[in-house]
Amino acid sequence: MIDVYPDLESLSRAAAALLVRQANLAVAARGRFSVALAGGATPRRTYELLAAPPLKDQAPWDRMHVFWGDERCVPLNDSRSNARLAKEAWLDHVPIPGTQIHPMNCAPDPAAAARQYEAQLREFFAGQPPRLDLVLLGLGHDGHTASLFPGTAVLKEGERWAAPVYLAEADLHRVTLTAPLINQAAVVAFLVAGGAKAGVLREVLHGPRDPARLPAQLIQPQTGELRWLADLAAAGSLP
Repeated sequence: MIDVYPDLESLSRAAAALLVRQANLAVAARGRFSVALAGGATPRRTYELLAAPPLKDQAPWDRMHVFWGDERCVPLNDSRSNARLAKEAWLDHVPIPGTQIHPMNCAPDPAAAARQYEAQLREFFAGQPPRLDLVLLGLGHDGHTASLFPGTAVLKEGERWAAPVYLAEADLHRVTLTAPLINQAAVVAFLVAGGAKAGVLREVLHGPRDPARLPAQLIQPQTGELRWLADLAAAGSLP
């Protein structure tokens, strides 16, 4: 499903409303809601809207468990930290119990951090299928999503739920959820904004399948729903 919105503001409002709606549905059905968050600039406004009325007053915060789709291995106070973005824009302003917020702490050992995060997820699901209720994702100019980058070994991962990634060109370590885990989610929602993303969005959705070059093509939920929320500028090159 592809939904196109006039601008980033309307896209963000739709994404925030989607999160609250899925949270209430999950809590009504199973008593809790699990979400994995995206980093980058695009979701910031979504997070800000969740921290303010009316949505702040509509969500079951005490039943919410927050995970991350990926993280840069930098200190929490670093401006590049995905956890810092979400905390400043949203999580510090709503009453989610601290024990239900699960950032990736991946410095100084990304490989150990990935194993630890997978263990945390396995404990959370306690032998049940690892079905996150909602995964929010972005789309990079190079076709990456989460920290699934073109040409990296993690694209071939078939078993692990979390894995370390090293980007030599940026000299930066990361930890990411893997495609096999993301693809078990109930809902996966890509948030894509800006004309600079128009070409890659068209390629991912309508170009030849080449996930080694366009890793976002790996995201195909097994039994869940895949949604694309794009603003008009990002969708400008779609058929």
